[in-house]
Formats: sequence, C-alpha cells, structure tokens
Amino acid sequence: MDSLAAAPGTGPATSPLPILRKPRPAARFADLPADRTLVMGILNVTPDSFSDGGKHPTADTAIAHALRMLYAGADIIDVGGESTRPGAEPVSPEEEQRRVLPVIQALVKAGALVSIDTTHASTAAAAVEAGAAIINDVSGLSIEPEMAELVARTKVPYVLTHRRGDAETMNTLADYGNVVEEVIEELKGVRDKLYAAGVTAEQIIVDPGLGFSKDEDQNWQLLKYIGKLDELGHKVLIGASRKRFLGTLLTVAGKAAAPEERDHATAAITAISAANGAWAVRVHDVGPSLDAVKVAARIRH
Repeated sequence: MDSLAAAPGTGPATSPLPILRKPRPAARFADLPADRTLVMGILNVTPDSFSDGGKHPTADTAIAHALRMLYAGADIIDVGGESTRPGAEPVSPEEEQRRVLPVIQALVKAGALVSIDTTHASTAAAAVEAGAAIINDVSGLSIEPEMAELVARTKVPYVLTHRRGDAETMNTLADYGNVVEEVIEELKGVRDKLYAAGVTAEQIIVDPGLGFSKDEDQNWQLLKYIGKLDELGHKVLIGASRKRFLGTLLTVAGKAAAPEERDHATAAITAISAANGAWAVRVHDVGPSLDAVKVAARIRH
C-alpha cells in the first residue's frame, strides 16, 4: 500500500482499492480541539507489545492502521517502536528508529499530528526532525536524563509519565503508603529536573502511569482520585487502554478478559477521565473513546 493511501473501506471512500490522498499541511499542536478531551490512538510498530504486538510489522501495515485511526477521528497518533510492557526486551535506538521514522514521515505528510513514544533521546530527536510534535517518555527521565535538554531545546510538548524502575524491575516496586500522593510528589520531583533544564510548564503533560509500577488496587485508586492530578497545574493524559487490571476486572469463569475484550471498559474509563477534565486519553480503539469524550464534553459544557 502506498504510504499515503487510505486503508480500504475507511474514510469517505469505500472502494476495496487504496485511495491516494494528496499530502496535507502539517498538523499543529496549537490547532488541537480545546472544547473536549482529546483521543490519542496507539500505534505499536513492535513484535511484542502486550495487546497488538506483531499486528503491524511493516511500515505499510503500520501506516494503514494509523490512517484508519486518523479517519476514525483520532486527534493524535502515538507511534512507538519498543514495547514498554513489564518484562519486555529492550530495543536499540537504531532498531527503534528503523521501525518508526518511515511511519512518522508518512503520517505527517498525511496530515496527522504525531507523538513519539520512546525513552531514547536520540530517537526522540530523530522523530521530531521527521515531524513528530510530542515526545511521550514513559520512563520519566529515568533511562536517559539528557531527554530533558532535548525537550528544552526543541520546545515540543513532553509527556511526563510516572514510573519506578524499568520494564524488568517495575513490578517489584509497587510499594506505596498513599499511591495518589506519592505519585504526585514523584512527578513533582521529575518536573523539577525538567525545569532545571529549561523546559517550560506549558510543555509538560503529566501521566500517572497506570500499570507501571502499580498493582491493580493502586491503578483503581489513581483513577478514583484522578482529579487530584490537577494540583500539578499541567495537562493530564490517561492511558488505561486494554491494560491488565481491566482484564482482571472482567474475569469470567476464572479467565481474565483478553486485551481485545477490554475496549468497552476502556471507553468507560475514557468517559470518567473526560468528565474529570483530562486533556487526552491514549487508546487502541478510537471510535468508542471518541464517542465517550463527546458525551462528557456535552455534559460538562
């Protein structure tokens, strides 16, 4: 499939053949909708992500899936080339860039606003050069502290995610007295490092890191008190899509729901997050969450 082709059966055309679309002007962060919670579509160009690893193994298949999300209404496409699930094998920045850069370039030409999901400063820099408008770093500067200087230099928005440890160790570090208060205090600590590097408050987007160094009860506590994150004074991103604690909640006959069976619960969390004023939600299935944020916006406004 051409890298700027619409996926068959999507968008305004329903022909089984790809429809070539002219390049669109580059999307701008400043032009994102401000009257509702945004929907960030997840694009994993990986063989081992927990939900959809291996489903988009080539640039063309990844681009086709991203275009389906874009035409379904995604405001942002979050492109990642390294799985961040617990126990995932690390990927070199060179391999990560081989996976993501052609995808980012094509999506930017197609008019998508792209976020790069990476913990590597070199990948983030290359992605921004290719047109990515947001850096989404789930490590919270813990892997490559030089990421802070990059964010200050490029002046792009930065998603500051709470996480303890790395993919191998984080499940052993979910020891909290008060998870909500401790997550907020630890986010403040990393924020201080960003400020010291010259990052502005307006660039920072905070993510409580659901599923990262938290057990199931702690994830639910963070969602229950999601409004407390507002005291940080930044935009808030919530990423609960298809995560393990939802599978456990939806257990039937002793079997946890498979990742693809967690989308209705994800949409419910989207509605709750939007009702509490979240700036954006990060999801695999765009359509139901877009409906949910529109409902929440209608009630709020």
